[in-house]
Amino acid sequence: MKKAFMTSQAPKPVGPYSQIVESGGYLFLAGQVPLTPQGTMKEGDIKEQTRQVLNNLKGVLEAAGATMNDVVKTTIFLADLGDFETVNGVYAEYFQEPFPARSTVEVSKLPRGARLEIDAIASRS
Repeated sequence: MKKAFMTSQAPKPVGPYSQIVESGGYLFLAGQVPLTPQGTMKEGDIKEQTRQVLNNLKGVLEAAGATMNDVVKTTIFLADLGDFETVNGVYAEYFQEPFPARSTVEVSKLPRGARLEIDAIASRS
């Protein structure tokens, strides 16, 4: 059985998907790009955009009664792997040891021309 959650603390889905779905004791978070909760692209540099993405993820987790400490896996998609160190620095502000497992990949294009997207899996246990 699966259960979906919604929050106004992150942008509304722009397609047929949920912000977050719970199944089998895990929370599966849809990828977030640097859209504000109002649906506009966050202005600014990659640091500001990364903070927006992570704040979106945090808001979605809170809607399901979870926190960033419950995240066990993330995937970061970057339009330019040259942004890796900067994104990594901001990422470290949002997570504590033991850090989630993570993959980071460079992609040719992201929705709405975003420079990054992050998705996550969290555990209820």
